[in-house]
Amino acid sequence: MSQIKPDARHVAPATDSAVSVRNVSKVYGDVQALKDLTLDFPRGELTSLLGPSGCGKTTLLKIIAGLLPATSGEVLINGRAVNGPGPDRSFVFQDFALMPWATVLRNVAFGLELRGVAKSEREAVAEKYIAAVGLAGFEQKYPHQLSGGMRQRVGLARALSVNAEVLLLDEPFSAVDEQTRRKFQEDMLELVQKEKKTFIFVTHSIEEAVYVSDQIAILLPRPSRVSEIIRPASFRDKGVANIRRDPEYLDIVDRIWASLRNYVE
Repeated sequence: MSQIKPDARHVAPATDSAVSVRNVSKVYGDVQALKDLTLDFPRGELTSLLGPSGCGKTTLLKIIAGLLPATSGEVLINGRAVNGPGPDRSFVFQDFALMPWATVLRNVAFGLELRGVAKSEREAVAEKYIAAVGLAGFEQKYPHQLSGGMRQRVGLARALSVNAEVLLLDEPFSAVDEQTRRKFQEDMLELVQKEKKTFIFVTHSIEEAVYVSDQIAILLPRPSRVSEIIRPASFRDKGVANIRRDPEYLDIVDRIWASLRNYVE
């Protein structure tokens, strides 16, 4: 395997971690998906989980969300063990998971409705995040009236509206066209900076991971474990339009591909 050499961009994560995964293993029957995986997710940053298909990225994300139990090991949120779903985490699904009979406003406000928040308050919060994801004016539309990209924005607004500290995103841009995906990536950079939340982002795209991430965790095929922790140089001061042309961006993309190419079937 071609290794990514340490340098100023490939360093240990910050010690202030919102999420800590400690020696987590997951076994399905006779298949071991994860083995003794340990990883920290720095507070207020976006960490991408990157690796070949079937390496356990979504499994790890669901364990962090409390949707799947670990076979062994533990996940800590601010030092507290995860024993199931909780209000400190919010999940953005790949397939949108919207209620088809509900308006955009109702879909976005639904998490707050489940928590018993008054209608006027939850709708005010929902309207704020609908606008934040670029859907102002679509509050009374239904999912079938929206494009795939717009439906994914609704899912993101719903996750943001419940004010969870940790947002878990399972390939949220995979079902949209390339132009929409690039716009989403730019919006994601702005959201991370503005919201100051901890984002955990699953992607198959090396370019996307380098573009949006403060930290990248490269996972190897089953049984999955962390191969590399990469902290890309900060390209954001140069403006989002210039990131993909930056020599450091291109260098990191090439280094990651050299590390992963032997595992691509």
